[in-house]
Amino acid sequence: MSLLFTIFALVFVTQLISWIGQSVLLELVYAVHLRVFHAATAAKQRKLKSDILVLKSELLRTSAQDQFAKWAKLRRSVDKALADLEKLNGEISARKSAFALRFHSVIWVLTTGLQFAVGWWYRKAAVFYLPPGWFGPLGWWLALPFAPTGSVSVGMWQMACKRVLKVGERVVKELSAVRVAEAEAETKEKEEPAGAPAN
Repeated sequence: MSLLFTIFALVFVTQLISWIGQSVLLELVYAVHLRVFHAATAAKQRKLKSDILVLKSELLRTSAQDQFAKWAKLRRSVDKALADLEKLNGEISARKSAFALRFHSVIWVLTTGLQFAVGWWYRKAAVFYLPPGWFGPLGWWLALPFAPTGSVSVGMWQMACKRVLKVGERVVKELSAVRVAEAEAETKEKEEPAGAPAN
């Protein structure tokens, strides 16, 4: 029974990652990674952004004709800060690209790779046995590729779990769409005046 739940958990985690989206997870994990392992760089980037905003607002308040020396000095400061920020953003972007490659590799290994490994390791094992005669002569099909006849193989169980989760996802989306439509209809009815004629 532990094999049954292990495979279901692997398929569920894979589908959960699919539902959330790898790009969303990457952004969340990278934000945490940046704050934990590169806190000084993140703080420097935030400080540069706030300094640029302050300098730009001061530059906008300064007249280029009446106070040209001050305006030119502020303009040079803004340009230098923007160049520093662009250089820092380039470093962070390169670091993020390397992190994204490692992140996608780890996600693949923990989901798809692990499913392949479990499927290969337990290729001859039966996840569970079916009562005799349930599927008649097609019972051998559920045992493909190498499990004993009359049983459900790891590969078939993975496919069944994935299919059930996808159907469940579709049902939840349809139910939530119906609820949203009902909520919109209720708010529309409340907004219409009581004496207004119905179309």
